[in-house]
Amino acid sequence: MGAGKTEKKSLRNPKSNTKSLRPKIKRTKKKKNNNSKSSTIGAINNDGNKTSRNTETGDVQPASPSHQLRFFLNQFQSANGVQLSSLELESIKDACVVDVSRDLSQDGSSLGKHMKAAFVSSWKEDLCEGQLLEDKIEPGSPAVLVISTSALRSIELLRGMRSLTRECRAVKLFSKHMKLDEQVSLLKNRVNIASGTPSRIKKLIDIEALGLSRLAVIVLDIYTDVKGYSLLTLPQVRDEFWDLYKNYFHQRLLQGDLRICLYGPIPNGNDFEGKRKGAADE
Repeated sequence: MGAGKTEKKSLRNPKSNTKSLRPKIKRTKKKKNNNSKSSTIGAINNDGNKTSRNTETGDVQPASPSHQLRFFLNQFQSANGVQLSSLELESIKDACVVDVSRDLSQDGSSLGKHMKAAFVSSWKEDLCEGQLLEDKIEPGSPAVLVISTSALRSIELLRGMRSLTRECRAVKLFSKHMKLDEQVSLLKNRVNIASGTPSRIKKLIDIEALGLSRLAVIVLDIYTDVKGYSLLTLPQVRDEFWDLYKNYFHQRLLQGDLRICLYGPIPNGNDFEGKRKGAADE
């Protein structure tokens, strides 16, 4: 009996040793596979991690121009209770949206690089030079206008364009700690870049202090704050923005004289893309 038990133990030992080795081998292989997978999508995984940690910076892969345009037009129609005609929709091409580089993050510090790319070879002439040119450059007429929900966010985005504003100072267009008369005075000079909030921007256009003759790009800061609000969803600010857009920007977009840059992650981006696929399937 004793010998029989000893034999059974000696038979089981090799099997138990083999079983204990197999899971270890599988675990090692799994780690290698994961590592190789992360290396193939590298930047996307890293951006994904940063997004979960830095949602406020908008450090994500940007959507394609067609997705951005459809999102923007859906927001426009929904917020204003209107339905764009087929003629209007045909006029608004994907080229109306700035194709933001996939190689750069969409945080505040990168905005200057994105704008340089948007203006291609003319970026230095349009965004950096500080001299007024008769019959060509009117005072108080920026080439880039950044629209945000708050003064703090406007300043943050202007910091990202410091390299472009050394010769020609950017103008802050918001009401916090800024008097209207002071802004009117600043707009009597050449302005390439301006940043502010919808209500103050509209007021300055209304009184003809802020010109639109050179305006080529409006940057819409769709960054989401800690409460989940953005330029397109924050009550009152949202209404002020659409009022500004309808009065001064929509026709220019239809005519092809203006481009929009949606800067930041598109809210519910996956749902939005899913709807597009569903619509295509139908």
